[in-house]
Amino acid sequence: MRDFIQEGTLSGIHIGKPGLPRGRSRLPAPDVQASQRVRLLRATVAVIAEKGYPAASISDIVRQAKVSRAAFYLHFRSREECFLAATRRGGRLLYDSVMRAAHEAPANADDEEVLRLGLRAFLRFLADEPEFARVFYIDMPAAGPTAVERLQDAGFRFAELNAKWHRRARTRHPEWPAVPDEAYQALAGGTAELIRSWVSAGKTEALPELEDTVVAIHLAVLAARPWTVASLPR
Repeated sequence: MRDFIQEGTLSGIHIGKPGLPRGRSRLPAPDVQASQRVRLLRATVAVIAEKGYPAASISDIVRQAKVSRAAFYLHFRSREECFLAATRRGGRLLYDSVMRAAHEAPANADDEEVLRLGLRAFLRFLADEPEFARVFYIDMPAAGPTAVERLQDAGFRFAELNAKWHRRARTRHPEWPAVPDEAYQALAGGTAELIRSWVSAGKTEALPELEDTVVAIHLAVLAARPWTVASLPR
């Protein structure tokens, strides 16, 4: 079992907290089922972050969620299906966080600042959700071919974000180089590997410290920005 403390909002355990009402409830059935689903998704992230995917069981999940085993099978056919739903939910919230940060940039923000704001939101989200970060970067690759495919799709989505930002920025910076699609994929993959190494080393909460490094790497490739002493990360 991993030495782990539950902290994020995407993970949650309900030991010591009241369960959902049994029998007739004043809550409408759809509300009860929605609450069950959220509890199961959060408990799945918490359990797998603590135990790892191979060791986590449905019994662990329903015990942490404080719902019945029957309720689990009402929503999911298997542990894998529940795990994929939980990581899909977290990935969607992560993506939305990055998009919101970019869209909320000041009207006079330059292209580099928009890039920085998006990457800052990316790193901050993961630091605030350490259980999800561990599950996404450490457990997803070991959770079967469908999970690996989902992980690759996430990389492609962020590569597409980089591509859209870069192509738009080049209309204002024609001196910036055109790059092949593989360059965007390499940046997404390299960033993911860097994050994975920090999460694996227990440095998830320190991920925002990578902001300058990740920004500099992107600008080196997409804006031909030289690595000078003045621009080296702190």
